[in-house]
Amino acid sequence: MTLEKRQVVSVDQVVKDFRPGFGLRRIRVLHGVTFQVHEGEIFGFVGPNGAGKTTTLKILMGLIRATEGKASILGRDVAESEFRHQIGFLPENPYFYPYLTAREILHFYARLCAVPSKHRSDRVDELLEVVNLSHAADARLQTYSKGMLQRVGVAQALIHDPEIVFLDEPMSGLDPIGRKEIRDVILSLRSLGKTVFMNTHILSDVEMICDRVAIIVKGAIRHQGRIEEFLPDGTLSTEVVLAQLPAETATQLEEDHGAEMRGLGDRIELTVPEKNVRDVLRAALDAGAQVVSVTPHRNSLEDVFLTAVRDEEGEA
Repeated sequence: MTLEKRQVVSVDQVVKDFRPGFGLRRIRVLHGVTFQVHEGEIFGFVGPNGAGKTTTLKILMGLIRATEGKASILGRDVAESEFRHQIGFLPENPYFYPYLTAREILHFYARLCAVPSKHRSDRVDELLEVVNLSHAADARLQTYSKGMLQRVGVAQALIHDPEIVFLDEPMSGLDPIGRKEIRDVILSLRSLGKTVFMNTHILSDVEMICDRVAIIVKGAIRHQGRIEEFLPDGTLSTEVVLAQLPAETATQLEEDHGAEMRGLGDRIELTVPEKNVRDVLRAALDAGAQVVSVTPHRNSLEDVFLTAVRDEEGEA
């Protein structure tokens, strides 16, 4: 029997209205948003640009107030301030003094967060190791890449050893190497027992590292839970690339096995229903064709996400 982990973040029927200008009608950007984050997990809050991700995070951080509904962190209403030493926050576009080094900026945040002076140096050194910046600790931040600056941002969010870390678009604008570095850091936080709440629209990263996900579209939650809970099982189709396939055989595969065909120079690419892959390969080999590749296309978070967006657009 698996014990349910405690909820450390709870958002219950949160509504947020904005008035774009004096005398103008209010615009509703959040429509009864509800989700929970459990202790010790990496939680992905996913949605397209303008879906309400950052607005929700600002409500959780106490930067703006909800029009209706309740939001709490560690059992305390987000309007309170006493519990805030237990949370860390990395905004989407952090700014750091460029003429300071990583070590100096982390000492600055350590003092700001009231880390005892006798522990500051050890804490800074520990976090530089966690985010893999020990080798560049004494270089000025103006020499850092964006990925390195993001890692400094994660370190500052952790400087006071919070229970929960909130990251707003931590992979935004990073190259593949930078994204991998940030993914590795986030995974290391879970191993340290931290709870991570991550706003993002980069689905491949979410699918790789998140334990649970909520998908928000136009201010409403469309899916919530473990990824495998709302991904259909199985393979949708398989892409088969063949060389030296006789034209008459290609036509037969289309007619008899539902294969969709397109040319790739001297090769043929077939999109084949899963149930027919074996028959298509056997027929192709019997005709003297060469099998170049066979690639199953499985259900993914991207499929669920795109379906949710298209359904919402269809309802609009």
